[in-house]
Amino acid sequence: MPRPTTISLIVSTYNRPDALEAVLRACLAQQDDDYEIIVTDDGSTEATRHCIERIAAGTHRRLVHVWQPDDGFRLARARNQGVLAARGDYVVFLDGDCVPRKDFVASHRRLAQPGCMITGSRVLLCPDFTRATLAEQRDLHEMGLDVWWRAWRAGNIQKILQLAIRLPDLGRVRSGFTMRRIKGCNLSAWRSDIERVNGFDESFCGWGHEDADFVVRLFNAGVRRKDGAFATEVFHLWHKERERDQSDHHDRLVHESQVNKIIRAPVGLAR
Repeated sequence: MPRPTTISLIVSTYNRPDALEAVLRACLAQQDDDYEIIVTDDGSTEATRHCIERIAAGTHRRLVHVWQPDDGFRLARARNQGVLAARGDYVVFLDGDCVPRKDFVASHRRLAQPGCMITGSRVLLCPDFTRATLAEQRDLHEMGLDVWWRAWRAGNIQKILQLAIRLPDLGRVRSGFTMRRIKGCNLSAWRSDIERVNGFDESFCGWGHEDADFVVRLFNAGVRRKDGAFATEVFHLWHKERERDQSDHHDRLVHESQVNKIIRAPVGLAR
């Protein structure tokens, strides 16, 4: 079965350089070696740029910062900008507050399969544990299972089994479609499939559901979902929830994509 040649790890961020630094440290500690990092920025201030430049100066890895003006929540456009800057034939989307384990890229590569996208999962960290992690610059990707077991017992993370068990690549492809567990913070697909659906729909302005719409349109194009749980977990740093004033409108857009079998985003990679 064909495997990706180069993986483009697209990390989205907005004005949270302390979290981004933790994420990039983990991204640069990956066991896989044939990947690049594209930080796609939805209008952060200079603090984020300085953070990225400092980290990029210390690595041979291709690390690119793609910035767009701060004109509201435009994550769909930011991710498209990341895809346009990427060189890989396979793309992994990661949020700038989700710290990957060291086998994250390798796991997405191992599970990659023609005609499939991978929807990964996350382990949520509580507020206090998140604050301590950032203040002490803890490397979450270096922590062993014993540490995570204690964190779970203390209520600092919401699940442990996904960290303790690694399941093989068997029975992961879903025959039908479900909206459950679609997380844009941990999602991957072949670049050719992303281009086929014209990327993310930039009609989604404001928080929410641009990832669900993207997955729906991939499915409409014949790309099946493959479950990345128990293989691709990331540590999701706590944050306050964003305003969801566009949520109902975005729900309707996703429903239209699903009912009308829409494949290509009206405003996407190709404008």
